[in-house]
Amino acid sequence: MPHSLAALNSCDRDTFVAALGHLFEDSPWVAAETFGKRPFRNADSLHAALCETVRGAPPERQLALVCAHPDLAGRLARAGGLTPSSAREQSAAGLDRLDPSEAAEIGRLNGAYTARFGFPFVICARLNEKETILAAMRSRAGNTPEAELSTALGEIAKIARLRLNEAIAKEN
Repeated sequence: MPHSLAALNSCDRDTFVAALGHLFEDSPWVAAETFGKRPFRNADSLHAALCETVRGAPPERQLALVCAHPDLAGRLARAGGLTPSSAREQSAAGLDRLDPSEAAEIGRLNGAYTARFGFPFVICARLNEKETILAAMRSRAGNTPEAELSTALGEIAKIARLRLNEAIAKEN
């Protein structure tokens, strides 16, 4: 259920985390640590504060945030084990409708990527289609680990922004 920004600015910590904890995949700590930065002028300032919390986190916590993301069209998706948000996002990109050769290619690319970087490939699926995702998986494989971690965190920020748009009620 969407919450108004006014309600989020005045609620208790538990309510704030319950409303926004899902924005960053299985990482409600981001909302919890952003709670004290209230009040927020608008959704942009709230999103900026959430992203500032992530950027200010120790590297191991940033890495854990990236690792909380599931493989695209991976085993968890095939088993129906994605969070509702991830399932909708992967579906929006057509990742739930791959033909066998596309599924095999994404599986191969996921495996190679994780072996190289030690974390799953992350992209804002709702802003992409399966073809652009496959192209990104191929091109980003050549990045340095540091550049790729930074790219993954940037993609996570995009995902969180889209989720935040859904979580905040439009106020007149």
